[in-house]
This record gives sequence, C-alpha cells and structure tokens, in this order.
Amino acid sequence: MTIQEEMKKRRTFAIISHPDAGKTTMTEKMLLFGNLIRSAGTVKGKKTGKFATSDWMEIEKQRGISVTSSVMNFPYQGYQVNILDTPGHEDFSEDTYRTLTAVDSVVMVIDGTKGIEAQTLKLFKVCKMRGIPIFTFINKMDREGREPLELMEEIESTLNIETYPMTWPVGMGKRFMGVFDRENDQFVRYTGNEEETYIPFSELNNHPDLTEDPTYQEAEDELMLVDEAGDGFDLDKVMKGDQTPVFFGSALAPFGVETFFNTFIRYAPEPASRRSTKGVVSPEHEEFSGFIFKIQANMNPQHRDRIAFVRICSGKFERGMNVTLSRTGKDFKLAQSQQFVASSRGTVEEGYAGDIIGIYDPNVYRIGDTIVTGKQNFEYDELPQFPPELFKKVTAKNVMKSKQFKKGLEQLVQEGAIQLFKHYHFEDYIIGAVGELQYEVFEYRMKNEYNVEIELTSIGERIPRWLREDQVDESMFDDRNMLVVDREQKPLVLFKNDFSLRWFQDKHEDVELIDLFEVNKYDQSYE
Repeated sequence: MTIQEEMKKRRTFAIISHPDAGKTTMTEKMLLFGNLIRSAGTVKGKKTGKFATSDWMEIEKQRGISVTSSVMNFPYQGYQVNILDTPGHEDFSEDTYRTLTAVDSVVMVIDGTKGIEAQTLKLFKVCKMRGIPIFTFINKMDREGREPLELMEEIESTLNIETYPMTWPVGMGKRFMGVFDRENDQFVRYTGNEEETYIPFSELNNHPDLTEDPTYQEAEDELMLVDEAGDGFDLDKVMKGDQTPVFFGSALAPFGVETFFNTFIRYAPEPASRRSTKGVVSPEHEEFSGFIFKIQANMNPQHRDRIAFVRICSGKFERGMNVTLSRTGKDFKLAQSQQFVASSRGTVEEGYAGDIIGIYDPNVYRIGDTIVTGKQNFEYDELPQFPPELFKKVTAKNVMKSKQFKKGLEQLVQEGAIQLFKHYHFEDYIIGAVGELQYEVFEYRMKNEYNVEIELTSIGERIPRWLREDQVDESMFDDRNMLVVDREQKPLVLFKNDFSLRWFQDKHEDVELIDLFEVNKYDQSYE
C-alpha cells in the first residue's frame, strides 16, 4: 500500500472527561471490540482484582484513577485505531493538554447523571481552541439521571457548540429500553446483558411490547421534536469543531458503545496537515517526520527504561531508520520501537502518519522535540507549557542515596508532570506542580522505582516570573521573592503572592519580568 492509502486508514483520537464519568471504562470496551482483551476490567476493580488495561501504574490501580496517558493501538474494521486515554484528574491536566496536540479528534464522555463538569469544560476549551472535531458520548443511561433534552441544551449553551443526536435514548435507569439509531434507521434494544438487539425502524410495528410502552412513546415524541427543531447533521461543521454528534449509552453495561464506535470510526477524520517552522507539512509528504509529546520512565520496572512517545506526522517510519533531532542537529538510529496496549508492548516495524509509536530514549529527547529524516530541517509548533502553581523543596531522607535521588529527579522531571528548580546559590532542589496529586505520584514513584524516600517541604503557592540574566541583582531578593534557576539554568523569581509581585514591579521598574510560558497566548479561557 502507498503512504497515502495507509495514512487514510488511521484514526487517532483521545478520550476526555471529568474524573469518574466513565472514560477509562469506555476505552476498555473499545479494546474489547479490537479483540485485544477478553474481559473488560472496571476501573474501581479493587474487590475483584480486575483492573483496567489502560491503567498500568500501581498507584492508578490502588486509587481507581488514570494519572498517565496510555496509548493503545489496534486494527478495527479495516482501520488502524490509535486511542490515547488521558488522565481525568485535574492535577494532570498538563499531560492531557499535550496529548491533545497528538490527536486528530476527541471523544468527550459526559456523565448523564451530572452533565458537564469542570474538567470536561476545561478540556473542551482546549479542543475548541485547536479546532479538533469532538464526538460526544453521554454515559450512564442505565442510571436515573438528567433528561436528554436538558443535557443537549446544556452542551449547546455551556460549550457554545451545535449538537446533533446520532442516537436518542428511550427511558433511563430501570426504565432504560435502548436507543433510536438515527444514522442506521434502527432501534437498538437494551436487554440488560451484553448482547444488543437491532430492530429496523420498518419492523418496529411487530414489537408492540415496545411501541405501546408509555416510556417508548414519550421518547418517540422527543425524537420528533428533535427532528423538527434541531440542527441537521453537517460533517463540515463537525470537522471544524462547530457541531458535535451525540450518542447515548452505558459504557459499563456495555450498551450503545458499539453503535457509537462503528459510526465514529466512519466519520472521524484521517490525519491532517500540521504547522511547522517551515510552513505546513502534509501527512502525505514522502519524508518521515514526527514530534515527541510524552516521555515515560520505567514503563518496564525490570529494565528501568525511558520511552518517548512519537506522533508520526508524515512519511513512513521503519524500524532501524536514522533520524535527526531538529533541536540539536544530532542523528540517531531508531532501533528499538514499540506500540502499546497500556504497559504491554510489541515491537513495531513500520508506521504512518497518525500512528503513535514509542522509541527508546537514551536521555536525549525532550517533550516537544521534532525528529525528521533526509535533509529536512524544521520543528513542529511547540507544545503548550504551563507554569506550576505549588512549590515544594525536595530532599532525600538518606544522604547516602544522593545518586539515585538525582537520577530519579532528573528522569521523572523529563516526563513533564513536575518541573524542577534550584536555589540560585545553594543545592536546594524545588519542584513545582499544578496540584497535590502530582507530588503524591512523584513520592510514590521515587520510592518504588528508584528506592529513594524523599522529604517534601511546602513553600506554598508561588507566582513564577523569569528574568533576563543581565538583570539579576541578588540584593533584590529574599524568601518572599525567591531567586531560583530552572532546568536550563535560566533565572526566575518565585513571588509569594500578587502583592509581592506588584510591589517588586513598582520598586524595580527597569527589571523585565517574563511570564515565559505565555499561557495567555495559548488560551485566554483556561481559568
């Protein structure tokens, strides 16, 4: 097959939601369809001993949450599917934002009992800003929840996007009978077990037990209302992120997921062109290129390895090929390359635009790096970075373990969930994070993966601002305005609060304070 034909078969998407909306359960069911697992483990599987395939880190199994982005690849109905299961927990939103740069579409899972929640809204805004097509699955219809019309209205008003229900539910909770599948002119009947029964619309009159039920008749009336008053399906609008197709079901049952997945896979976009420092790069471009959006240490505890996750953007990847790291101009041979289902992996020999592959990282790659072949020399638009909000001093409890301490610190910082700073004068290490859970995971992994117990001392919330090196005058700083350096040895100040930042600016007007990450340039609407 040609590069173009292979590329058109790729479907690369992320699943986003608020914690507990059912995102990881949804991912599990898709893996079932891909024949990758025999039975789906529910996320909160502590009692049964069954854990979600996509949750591979021990702390995720204990707490029933996803805190890393898993990558899963499988063939389905002639397509090559790449699913990225993102962390739902808000403390790991930065990892999620970066993951969203590597996908071509998004599946948004909404809890039918709660509607749109804070984290869903935040992630939706990132997708909207990037123009990523969004497909919506309203989950937990087998529980009593909010009315479907009310949920649709909430999506439209809160997210400012048109909706088009591809399926429409009949009842909910104990009265849940199934969904009208508008796309395929059939009724999908919910029987309470894993088998779905499909009845063509033309044959519904042969099922009076359904059609004469008041719950069914009420849903039929609602559907007529949606047909008359709702927007028509517009694929162009979907591709621009201005309309979202909506599906109803229950991932846990599982019901409605297969109907959703079969329609989604047909309409989801193939890999698109991407912006770079040398203009737009087409996925059909002959030369290989890709960018690193995630680095994960110790996916295999026996080998203490580091894997860089690469989104292929153009050309054909072949194992053993030589690539150039655009940032440094250095060449590397990609001898070890893998594809994943969570922590289990297999060697991958080739890949095309849209595929996500893991390459061995000999401690040279960074998040956001571009790799290319041939005489190309460009970098893909850099990934968003966000300033940490919480800061803590970190020390090893046992000074004899300083070597392992420094190694663990360096490797876990390179994954991007935490950021490392050092006091301007002393050997004091300070780590910054968006939320408390990141510190818990960091402490857990230092102990379990590097055998180092650490002490964390909070210095509270701080406002980081970078300085020009020629403007550093140490007499201007104290504990309220702490002078530190980042990983690149660039100086910055950690201000205690807004008041100390403004006071400093008033007193030292000639000193330029730089919000290096320029979060506002990326999106005005995070807060």
